[in-house]
Amino acid sequence: MRMSHFTKMLFLLVLFCGCKNEHNNPKPKTDDFQIIKPKYAQGFYFQQFNDFKILTVTQPWLGATRSSSYVLAKSKTKIPITYQKFPIIRVPVKKIVVASTTHIPSLEMLVKEETLIGFPETDYISSEKTRALIDAGKVVDLGANESINSELMLSLRPEVLVGFSVNQRNKAYDNFIKAGIQVVYNGDWTELSPLGRAEWIKFFGALYDLESKSDSIFNRIETNYLETAQKAKETTKRPTVISGTLFKDVWYLPAGESWAAQFLNDAGADYLWKDTKGTGSLSLSIENVLEKASQADFWIGTDSFATFESLKKANVHYQKIKAFQNRNVYSYSTTKGKTGGNLYFELAPNRPDLVLKDLIHILHPELLPNHHNVFFKKLD
Repeated sequence: MRMSHFTKMLFLLVLFCGCKNEHNNPKPKTDDFQIIKPKYAQGFYFQQFNDFKILTVTQPWLGATRSSSYVLAKSKTKIPITYQKFPIIRVPVKKIVVASTTHIPSLEMLVKEETLIGFPETDYISSEKTRALIDAGKVVDLGANESINSELMLSLRPEVLVGFSVNQRNKAYDNFIKAGIQVVYNGDWTELSPLGRAEWIKFFGALYDLESKSDSIFNRIETNYLETAQKAKETTKRPTVISGTLFKDVWYLPAGESWAAQFLNDAGADYLWKDTKGTGSLSLSIENVLEKASQADFWIGTDSFATFESLKKANVHYQKIKAFQNRNVYSYSTTKGKTGGNLYFELAPNRPDLVLKDLIHILHPELLPNHHNVFFKKLD
């Protein structure tokens, strides 16, 4: 069938207008997203869609075999049916409970500490800023982390509980999920590098819809860390270092591939077990340790010991170590909050740059003459 001239013109006009309209107003593709992976952290990542994101925690605890995903979206954002199978968290979060002291610095750096309404065993918190909120009754003590007071938790009704577990899912959390409280496990402690641990501030930045701010905070920490490490690389002197102490006749100290060993290496130390395999702890006899470390220049990290006298009373053989004889022994146990919480356990994972400066100031004081140690202090 042949078209008339008028019909052809009408057909071309409709076709042109239709194509132009489709070009200017393309159909949104809800499956289009960008994967955003952290630079150092290995335990989480994001899928960024147009108006929401999915947070996936791949390693909530060591040995975890299954990841967990959560949709993060603003209050009026409609979530496609495909993704409604995941728990939905409305951001920014306004009421939160966290379960580890390592989470407190992230809230404070993001200036969101006032959204914290509950914490298990609040005496462990060292930060003066958050302690003031506890003293004012704004943060409720929820009991032990392993057995959180369910009645208190349900009465507080936080939007999110950022959980913590060493090796398995906390069954107590299941009741909170049934009650509409979203539980998100945080695995910052499973990271294998100092900067990997610190990068979990981006996890909290996403919960508060403050990604740019959390990125900026981490970038400053990263820059400080790398610039400080570079100073240590420029020195040719590398003092020998031993770490750890005995516990029930077993000496536990960092394995050569652990984050603690990386700190010492970046600080310009010759850590005597740097060549060992493993990312956790080594378990040695005191004979094995003394054979290798009796001439160690420094002893850094004596666990709970805060004085030379207490160290000597614990085991007389400690005195055989050169670092003990020369009083070059340092501990993180003396820096505590007013209720006994250890500042190192709380703040150090979030501020590896400060830890590194402490270590360099101990090993190479000439490199950072104006630094005042935050965590590691010489034993009294």
